Amino acid sequence: MSKYLPVVGMEVHAELLTETKMFCRCSTKFGAPPNTQTCPICLGFPGVLPVTNKKAVEFTIMTALALNCEIASYAHFARKNYFYPDLPKNYQISQYELPLGKNGKLEIEVSGRKKDIRIRRVHLEEDTGRLIHIGDKSYIDFNRSGVPLMEIVTEPDINSPEEAKEFLERLRLLLQYLGVCDGKMEEGSLRCEPNISLYDLETNTWGTKVEIKNLGSIRAVGEALEYEINRQLKILEAGGKIEQETRGWNEEKKETFPMRGKEEAHDYRYFPEPDIPPIVVDERWMAEIRRQIPELPAQKEERFVRGMGLSREEAHILIVSLPLAKLFEEAVSQYTEAKKIANWLISDFQGILNTERKSIEEVPFNAQLLVEMLKLLDEGTISIRIAKEIFPEVVLKGKSPKRIVEERGLLQITDEEAIREIVREVIEEEKDAVEQYLKGKEKAIGFLMGQIMRKTKGKANPSLTSRVLKEELEELKR
Repeated sequence: MSKYLPVVGMEVHAELLTETKMFCRCSTKFGAPPNTQTCPICLGFPGVLPVTNKKAVEFTIMTALALNCEIASYAHFARKNYFYPDLPKNYQISQYELPLGKNGKLEIEVSGRKKDIRIRRVHLEEDTGRLIHIGDKSYIDFNRSGVPLMEIVTEPDINSPEEAKEFLERLRLLLQYLGVCDGKMEEGSLRCEPNISLYDLETNTWGTKVEIKNLGSIRAVGEALEYEINRQLKILEAGGKIEQETRGWNEEKKETFPMRGKEEAHDYRYFPEPDIPPIVVDERWMAEIRRQIPELPAQKEERFVRGMGLSREEAHILIVSLPLAKLFEEAVSQYTEAKKIANWLISDFQGILNTERKSIEEVPFNAQLLVEMLKLLDEGTISIRIAKEIFPEVVLKGKSPKRIVEERGLLQITDEEAIREIVREVIEEEKDAVEQYLKGKEKAIGFLMGQIMRKTKGKANPSLTSRVLKEELEELKR
């Protein structure tokens, strides 16, 4: 690879979280029975007139602003003409010469190196239907046809599969924070089509571009690019020529395969959409949209570090999952020790989710339950060992920590006289360890504490027990 530099540009399609479609009032809800969310407009019947979804336009402008783009004061839709079975009109309403946003950037970081990926354009269009292949037959579900689809196109600034994955992770997180797209690649609401070529560093010439389709996850994007870089390299080193084409991705074989020749812009015969008036974005409207932009990931990370005393690593782990960040902030609003909350969420909570292969949304856990458990710890009602023992049930069943310890009889022993009696029993039973302590071996006290905890099944309050044990041992020195 010393002679060649991988050059990748990304086309990312994000379905927008509007309640209705781009040009009609049909629902965009995912998972409905096939062809139940359609009407004459999204099915392309003759004589119908589309009406632009204002919220979809605002979501696109909001995204473009968050990506540091220039916003067009005047934009219009165009007809992109091509035939495909799931495109009922035989053209797609999109944007071509006048997109809503252009010339932006998104910063990524790979192996400690920060880099800006330039955004060429952010534009709005309608989604197509969905082809379903069963055996030797193909079926079409038009529920997705007409769903607002935002396309984000980068410049060819990405130079490795790692950078491509990092860009997608950052972009998906940004869209989730903005509330414009849920980022669920498994449901098709976020789709990526990278273009890859190899730049010849010795001759300073650009390679032939190949587009890869059908990538259903960020992991698949990395694997497909890795494969395609190696495929093109082998062809070039053998003296061959790269064909400009569109290739698919075979998830089982982990390889790309040819689909069709790559289309150019003139193949689509773009022309202005005559049925939809232009979009005029004045300063007042743009200011209103700008006010709707929430705190973004980088801003939230900085606030967690500077305002809550978290380490940079802790803050980053929390912000890369919006549900986790929300859970953290809800807990902090009820309990002031942010560091303690972060520790439980990052290690124990995420550990349980990983073990059970569940997402945050799939468990009945909330901030109130975590705070309740932390307060039980502070009060000395339960020990850290008991807290860790009951936490999986709290997370997976959404059960009150206090109720669990009451039902299991796990409440800590906080009565000083009761603890003193147990301490004296252990001192009497473990005379060798006591003798070692009296001779100056401080480690022996750890053994004695362990024996007390074993005898009380971990219920003895640790701090109280430690104090009483030291008092009793000091008494023996006199």
